[in-house]
Amino acid sequence: MKPPPDPHYRHRFPAEIICHAVWLYHLFSLSLRDVELLVAERGVVVSDEMVQRWCKKLGASFADRLRRRRPRPGDKWHMDQVFIRIRGVQHHLWGAVDQDGVVLDILVQARRDANAAKRFFLQLLKGLQYVPWVTVTDKLRSYGVAQRQLLPGVERRQSRYLNNRAENSHRPTRRRERQRQRFKSTEQAQDFLSAHSFVYGHFHPRRHQLPAHAYRVIRSDAFRPWHQETCA
Repeated sequence: MKPPPDPHYRHRFPAEIICHAVWLYHLFSLSLRDVELLVAERGVVVSDEMVQRWCKKLGASFADRLRRRRPRPGDKWHMDQVFIRIRGVQHHLWGAVDQDGVVLDILVQARRDANAAKRFFLQLLKGLQYVPWVTVTDKLRSYGVAQRQLLPGVERRQSRYLNNRAENSHRPTRRRERQRQRFKSTEQAQDFLSAHSFVYGHFHPRRHQLPAHAYRVIRSDAFRPWHQETCA
């Protein structure tokens, strides 16, 4: 089988340095200048603008590769939407996770009406290629309209408390939104959060439900596909 093309082709710095900078930026609540400082401590002189270009160009590519490599997520979908502000305008971040807390997809939209819910459902179905046996949502009516049209045979459960798993999945997003002092455009928010949710989730299993030795094994296993897919 032909190996994938090297995403770092024609970059001045080695792949190991680029991957490490992208990994630092998406795994920890660091600014671009924080990443610049951490890399400089290892003797690599690079600007924060260069780190930003690496994350913008390669973050989505790395996230897509990790997403293709992961096992099929669960068939119980928890969905939720939260408010985010972009240039002072309120937007809605639609997100879905499975019963194990694995992020399925996210979508930034200006509205939360039935058409917005349909777009989110279509994106989920296109990316996952399978249908859940049950969905768990809050009592937003838009979910019901979209599900009746696109998933008519799937059970829907509406509960504010059953959906805590989806609500908790937005916590890393909130931290990064504060650290970045809000997003500047819808495209920027969508590009960053799509990459961030998959890279961050790949290295953060649900630790509170795992014994220490099992968590360490999962953590070690997470680095193997990361190094393979990032050509590091």
